Amino acid sequence: MLRPYHLLFLFSLIPAWAQGLAPHGFADARFGTRTGDDPLQRDIALAELRLELEFNHLGERSELMVRADLRYDDLDADHWQLDLERGSGPLDLREAWLQFSPTDLVDVKLGRQILTWGTGDLVFINDLFPKDWQSFFSGRDTEYLKAPSDALMASFFPSFGSVDVVYLPAFDGDRYLTGERFSIYNPDGGATGRANPVIVDPLNRWFEDDEVTLRVSGNKGGMEWALYGYDGYWKSPQGFNPETGNAIFPGLRVLGASLRGTLGKGLFHAELGHYNSKEDGAGSNPLLPNGEWRYLVGYERELGTNFTGAFQYYVEHMRHYGAYAQSLPDGAVKKDRNRQVITQRYTLRRMKTNLMMSLFVYYSPSDKDGYARPAVNYKMNDDWQLGMGGNIFWGEQPTTFFGQFEDGSNLYTSLRYSF
Repeated sequence: MLRPYHLLFLFSLIPAWAQGLAPHGFADARFGTRTGDDPLQRDIALAELRLELEFNHLGERSELMVRADLRYDDLDADHWQLDLERGSGPLDLREAWLQFSPTDLVDVKLGRQILTWGTGDLVFINDLFPKDWQSFFSGRDTEYLKAPSDALMASFFPSFGSVDVVYLPAFDGDRYLTGERFSIYNPDGGATGRANPVIVDPLNRWFEDDEVTLRVSGNKGGMEWALYGYDGYWKSPQGFNPETGNAIFPGLRVLGASLRGTLGKGLFHAELGHYNSKEDGAGSNPLLPNGEWRYLVGYERELGTNFTGAFQYYVEHMRHYGAYAQSLPDGAVKKDRNRQVITQRYTLRRMKTNLMMSLFVYYSPSDKDGYARPAVNYKMNDDWQLGMGGNIFWGEQPTTFFGQFEDGSNLYTSLRYSF
């Protein structure tokens, strides 16, 4: 969907260009192929050319930023349609915002922006801003996991730290998985693929389907702390509308907290969130998501010269498990009360840090499935960078989150020129 103010920011590029404000950015080519055999998908997982241009103008008390990607995606070529919310089509408007400071104690940022909160490493509890799971699983750069939000953000700076309030006048959901690129589990049996993607009832009424999120943060004795609040909707479709037969975004309210600081020779972080499914407070409706507690602890430290390792333990605890279990129809797959995920990250830098090798692994001992992200990036010079990597899924059952993507495992390569 192209919203009217998106055009306003794009037209602002014309005077910037005319005034000699040269953009900077990069050109990126990526190709990926599946290693599994999925009859519902093409063998190609990624075939993309991308040109990113960024314009930035800094004033005395203000800043204007416009960052847009022009791209060709061969997997979308047969239904090429511009949709800035879903991230499809020849243009992806990544950022288009104006920031100004009416006083020394207040900052205001208005427009399309990429926001990130919380302490998790590729695990999110209180970061209730949109993610692009299509990009993450297909081999695009990790930065594209974070999708943009159309928002007003106000930051206040009292003596104890900072208070950030973000208001989204219309719901900005994830760029979620529909079956178009990766086949997903269908509770009715089989899998949903490219030919029959999930249909979702949209939430796009301005000032009605809105969201608000709050963060209060500070630093005490070298320990960073934060409290969070969110009122809106589940960011990916988590419910089902029996009248339309479509997936829906049920209402969601979240309260949370986080800590981050040094511990021994490394960095420690912890986070929790209370997820209140507003439309199913008792957890007795099988068509809506149950309420949850979510927990995360993590630790990172240097293991050797230019070699770091990190570990995280994450839990999703279903709050009303008894009511959920009783509400399930006969034959339905029952989830565990506690979904546990362990992550490990290893990063090695060599050749004056021009060569970076990394491995990030998710493993769920409760679901008995996992997901590995190996990657190698080599910076040939200041302009050129070569990369390769993979997205490898496995699982004992196609009904678990990572297990459903086993046939979508893929390898990719990339070449980037920066200017």
